[in-house]
Amino acid sequence: MTSSPGMDGRAQRLRQARLDRGFETAAAAADAFGWSRNTYASNENGNAPFSYRRAKAYAAAFGVSPEWLYDAAGAMQPVGADGLVPVIGHVGANPEGTVLFATGDDPVELAPIPPGGGAQARALKVMGHSMRGVADDGALIYFEDQRTPPTPDMLGHVVVVETDTDEVLVKRLLRGSRPGLFDLESVVGPVRQDARIRWAAHITAIIPPFQARRIIRGAA
Repeated sequence: MTSSPGMDGRAQRLRQARLDRGFETAAAAADAFGWSRNTYASNENGNAPFSYRRAKAYAAAFGVSPEWLYDAAGAMQPVGADGLVPVIGHVGANPEGTVLFATGDDPVELAPIPPGGGAQARALKVMGHSMRGVADDGALIYFEDQRTPPTPDMLGHVVVVETDTDEVLVKRLLRGSRPGLFDLESVVGPVRQDARIRWAAHITAIIPPFQARRIIRGAA
C-alpha cells in the first residue's frame, strides 16, 4: 500500500499500521491500548490530525517508526542502532519458564536483529535445561515486544506472555475453560490453568547456543 507523504497521508499510514498489527477495527486497537475510541477514530479517519507526540505513542504500540508514521520519513520499521536489539532478560532457569528481567535501564548484552524483526524486537537468553526441545541452554529467543492481547493464531504455540499476576513467562498458549482465560503449558512441568493474560507475543526466532555465543555482544 502506498501512502501520500506528509500530513495528507498521516491518517492512511496510521490505518495501515493498525491493520498490519492485526487489529481489524479502530475500536479494537483503542481498547487494547487504553485510548479514547473517539480520539483514535478521529485521528485515523483524518478528522483530527495528530501530533508528533501522539505519533510516538501510536508507533510504539503498532511497532513502526514514529518518523514514518508522522511524515513518511525513513523506513516503516527501523531497527535499533547498528542493527542490534537488547537482551532484556533470562528465561528457563526453573520449570515455570519465568522471565527474569535484567536490572537497570541499559542492557548488558545486545544481539543482532533477526530476519523480519521490527523496531520492537527483543531477545531473551535461555538459562538451564527446562526448555530442552524448544531452546537449549544458552540459546536466544526473539519476540516483538508490542504488548497486545493474545490472538487466535497463537493458540497451540510457545509464546511470551504476561499474566495479570505480573509474571512474564514463555509458555505454550492453550484455550482455557471459558472465553478470556488461557491454559499455559510448560515445556517441562505442570500446566497452569485458566490464567488471565495481559499481552502475548509470538516468538519470531530461536538461535541455538553455539551461534548465540558468537553473535551476542556486550553493551558499551
